[in-house]
Amino acid sequence: MMENWVALLGVKGGPAIRPGSSMPTSILVKLGGRTILVDAGLGAARAVCAQGVALGDLDLIVITHLHSDHYLELGPLMHTAWTGGLTRPIPVIGPAGLQDYWRHFLASMSFDVDLRIADEGRVPLAPVADIHEIEAGPIWSEGVRIEAIRNHHPPIAESFALRICGAERTVVLSGDTAPFDGWAAFCEGADLLVHEAMLSGGVDLLIERLSHADPRLRDHILRSHTEAGEVGRLAHRAGVKALALNHFVPDGLPGTGPEAWTEAVRAHWDGPLFLGRDGLRIDLDSIG
Repeated sequence: MMENWVALLGVKGGPAIRPGSSMPTSILVKLGGRTILVDAGLGAARAVCAQGVALGDLDLIVITHLHSDHYLELGPLMHTAWTGGLTRPIPVIGPAGLQDYWRHFLASMSFDVDLRIADEGRVPLAPVADIHEIEAGPIWSEGVRIEAIRNHHPPIAESFALRICGAERTVVLSGDTAPFDGWAAFCEGADLLVHEAMLSGGVDLLIERLSHADPRLRDHILRSHTEAGEVGRLAHRAGVKALALNHFVPDGLPGTGPEAWTEAVRAHWDGPLFLGRDGLRIDLDSIG
């Protein structure tokens, strides 16, 4: 029997980590016989392996946007898969600029890569990441159908949410986004909606803890993300079967424990709710 599940590999919003914090964003989707990594924040490679999946067994990688907490570890992950014996290209779909990232990563690692090719007989690393530019609309149709939609994550224009459809199950991943027109329709009827979440009351506390507090960061967070209560409203409007929260902003600060997220969502949504934690695996076939 085919496995159908979603694993939240890292659930922290933003790139910084600290003792006791969650790790930045990455999501592993097993659906329709395909294994898909969406985003590759810090820690993604180890987290994929912790799910029992070899890095070289990934069928597809999608990067939703070029904030570092969503693609910082793409290069190291591909290099690590390569040192583990990967010789085939893995398709990587992401925004314009991702090709430059890969080119500069290769340049930064050229001594190691060239040495391993000459000394260990490895294949060239560059073609192992088969990078394609993402656009709104259908982006993949091998085993599952994946559709992308531009979400609302200013100031980044090339930022996307995804709808991944297997034969029997559908998953929608929000990426980083504030509410936008057409979002509920895109999510409609999904078996699982994985959505970023913010508690605006905790944002000031987050800013206060920074050594370089600047009002521009506060403004960015508030205009670019979605209140947890609004996520609950969206889940209700879209008629999704289950909701999972991830990319928590803020993460692990006083007043932002599980009860705060649950209370905000439950004011508008009474369906199955998963509060993300690093490594949480959600069995899609157990939903509804």
